[in-house]
Amino acid sequence: MTSNVFIHPTANVAAKSQIGEGTKVWINVQIRERASIGENCILSKDVYVDHGVSIGNRCKIQNSVSVYHGVSIGDDVFVGPNVAFTNDRVPRAFNPEWKITPTRIENGASIGANSTIVCGVTVGEYAMVAAGSVVTRDVPPYTLVMGNPARPASKIDKMGNRVAD
Repeated sequence: MTSNVFIHPTANVAAKSQIGEGTKVWINVQIRERASIGENCILSKDVYVDHGVSIGNRCKIQNSVSVYHGVSIGDDVFVGPNVAFTNDRVPRAFNPEWKITPTRIENGASIGANSTIVCGVTVGEYAMVAAGSVVTRDVPPYTLVMGNPARPASKIDKMGNRVAD
């Protein structure tokens, strides 16, 4: 860690994590061992980053998001408040055969508040998940999805503006 990383006094950051230059870690954030956070990120209040998670550069993870083991997030990704990532397709309290199901959020994607991202999917580059959506399958690049289950609504550009199909 470098001297220009801001870590709020209430944050709990494992010594064996990596945090890039210019990143801000706010109130009650927990970052576990072997987590890697890129440069110039913002991890807002009550964010949890599990062990082995990778978050790219210039990401904004808003309040009360838990990023569990098996999730990787690219550069320039926005994750709205209370987004839920899962990492187990058949959750049980005790399962000796438990396996992580990886989830990938590609560069530039945006995930709206209160969305659920079911494990095993890829949210493509510059895709946008509307608030409250439940993503159960891959989201193509440059696509806005919405609903439960999330379905394509339109094509979008890098800034999230709808474009003609």
